Amino acid sequence: MKRRPAVVVLAAGRGSRFRGPGHKLEQRLGSAPGSDTVLTRTLRHAIATQLPVVVVTTAAFAPTAHRFVAARDVVTLPEHDASGRPHPIGMGHSIVAGVSASGDADGWLILPADMPLVQPATILAVAQGLERYPVCFAQYRGMQGHPVGFGTELYSELMALNGDEGARRIVARYAAQPIAVDDPGVHVDVDTAEDLARLLA
Repeated sequence: MKRRPAVVVLAAGRGSRFRGPGHKLEQRLGSAPGSDTVLTRTLRHAIATQLPVVVVTTAAFAPTAHRFVAARDVVTLPEHDASGRPHPIGMGHSIVAGVSASGDADGWLILPADMPLVQPATILAVAQGLERYPVCFAQYRGMQGHPVGFGTELYSELMALNGDEGARRIVARYAAQPIAVDDPGVHVDVDTAEDLARLLA
């Protein structure tokens, strides 16, 4: 592959919809001791692509991220400002942090950390799509999923995101191209305790 976009794993959300014991990213995906958590499985799949990986996270999960990627590739967002008020940690902030930390990459593949079933081959297929399209995304059975890829020409647009605004506006504006993959995991995220139960069933 000629281009080597960075995989930006978004692991800084508060996970407030989970309503289970603990944070959704620390939930185990197996009963055996030492089995992967939602976060570690997502990281393993990203790293298996051998593409550059940047993890945007909070202090709570930074130690986990450091076990998988180099310190320079872990971006830890503050959870509180100087006055102790909760800091905004929306998807827009996370994308900006990840893209700015990997500004020399050949594009970016945005992968939420709560999607542990997205396969390495799927991530690579979207990376290859960036050789032809400025914006593309994984699609399974006609439905859009993750990751979503952005070429280098979208750098300034990505850096202008803020708050909870993800990149949907950019995806719509640039007629993003679907990359068909045989991977139902592109639609599977762990937002709630019910999502986790379905995944483990």
